[in-house]
Formats: sequence, C-alpha cells, structure tokens
Amino acid sequence: MPRAPADQYVSQVQRPADIDRFWEDVLSETAEIPLDAEVIHDPLRSTEHIDVYEVFYTSLDHVRIAGWYAVPRQRDGSLPGLLQVPGYNMEPPVPKAWAAKGYAAFSVAPRGKLRSNSQFNPGYPGLLTYAMVDRNTYSYRGFYMDACRGVDFLLGRDEVDRDHIGVTGHSQGGGLTVSTAALRPEIKAAAAGAPYLCGYMDAIELTDAYPYQEIADYLRLYPERREQVENTLAYFDGINLAPRITCPIIVSVGLQDSTCPPETGFAMFDAIASDDKRMYAYDGHGHDANNHEHAAIVDAFMAKHLQ
Repeated sequence: MPRAPADQYVSQVQRPADIDRFWEDVLSETAEIPLDAEVIHDPLRSTEHIDVYEVFYTSLDHVRIAGWYAVPRQRDGSLPGLLQVPGYNMEPPVPKAWAAKGYAAFSVAPRGKLRSNSQFNPGYPGLLTYAMVDRNTYSYRGFYMDACRGVDFLLGRDEVDRDHIGVTGHSQGGGLTVSTAALRPEIKAAAAGAPYLCGYMDAIELTDAYPYQEIADYLRLYPERREQVENTLAYFDGINLAPRITCPIIVSVGLQDSTCPPETGFAMFDAIASDDKRMYAYDGHGHDANNHEHAAIVDAFMAKHLQ
C-alpha cells in the first residue's frame, strides 16, 4: 500500500504537560555553570581574510566542549553571529565560508564529537540510545545544552551583535537547529535542513534506516522498556519543542529521504509557533534535501534577517 503524502501524515507523538518546566530547569542548571571559554588563535587554519580560533567551553555536567570560531579580519562595527550545528556522523567544519559572508561564525562540537569526547563518548552508533530510559540522563539532554552554550559563547563576544544571532544545520544539525531555536529566544533566524530528532517513534515505523533503527534495535533487545523510552524521547522530540519557536525559520526536506522521513519534518514544521515560517519540500531528493540549490536560499534568508 503506497504511503500517503508526507504533508498529510499525522504524528503519534504526545507532548508532555511539563515539557516547558523540564527544559527551563535544565537551562537554569546549565546557566549556573561558568562558561569559562578558552579562545586560541589558529594560524594554520586562518587566511589573509579570515581569523580562525579553536574554542573550548564548559557545558552541562561540567563537560568540556570544543568548537571552531571564524571571523572576517576586515569589519566595520559588530557582526551578526551564526551558530553552525553538526550532523550525526559528521565532524563540525571550520566555518570559514560563513565568516567570508560577514558573520561571526561558531561551529560547535557537542559531547562525543572529536575534541569533545574525553569525558563522554558513547560512539556512533550509540549516542541516540545512550541512557534512553530516563529524561535526566539521556544523552541529548547534554547534547542540546552544548549547542545552547554555543549561543552563550557568541553572546559573550564583543564583536558579535547580540540582537542578530542565527542557527543552521542539516540532519542532526537540523534537529539541533530546531531545539536551539526553541530553547534560546536569542536566536533571531533558523534554517533547518532535513531535520533529525523529530518524531523519533514515528520514524522507526517509517524507515528501517539508521540512525533511527538504533532505537528499534534497542527495543528488540529490551521490549519491556518501550514505555520508558517513549516517555523519555517525548521531552527531546523536535515536534514537541517546535511550539516554542517564534523566530523566522525555514525548513527543507527531501521527499524521498529514507534517513529522516519527510513526514516527521512536516509534523515538526506544522507545530512551529512562528508566524514567519516556510517549508521547502524537494521531490526527487533524499537526505541531501537538495542542499546544492537550497544553500543559496539559506544564504538569502540569513542575510535578510541577520545582516
């Protein structure tokens, strides 16, 4: 039986009544931890026009997080800030391309990524299901805060215009874009590509691809934990965080995406509270979500709202 159009899918995700209180408590706990940012100039990766810095800061559970920071050498006044968040298997890139476009660009490496894995390293696969039976220990509790602390890093930079900070990413980066825009009102523009971490429990029925199949594998081994898993994931699901998003946001999906089913992207998009939102659905594209052409749309969107 053929699947219904992705934009007609009805998610089974239930929003916990206390989700906002849960995240306010996590944000408060994180804010009490000094950022203690260390910024080290990297002459090897810097260029004639771009300064690159290696960054370290402290996040939730006092885990030390790494990142790359890039700024244009020639600038007149403050710069818009841009947080770039990474995919599940990718390592955060040095964001020189964004700096060349006039942004103070920070590419964060949340816990478990290279240079941020000395204190926490569940591996890939492994991150998605780590401590998944308790919302207070689940891996993405810290992972989401690591991205949010990237906003703190940008807010603490003298050269950054605190009123013009955006976030962007693809796949897991798309999911982190959603969570960061939801949890940090300082974000003024967000661009989420092929968002992961949306409709976790929907996705294991819609695709047999990894990473979501890590959850299905886990439940085959521990079927008695299904209710605990569902209850935990509901607090981290982008569909449930989307009602907190009020900034301008664009979302892209590939209608043939078997990694992050487009149905979950549409369900998340529908839940976004912002009046300024737009979905780009690309037929004939999978997990790339037509990024080759869509990147220009992201560029124009960020320039409109941040520059």
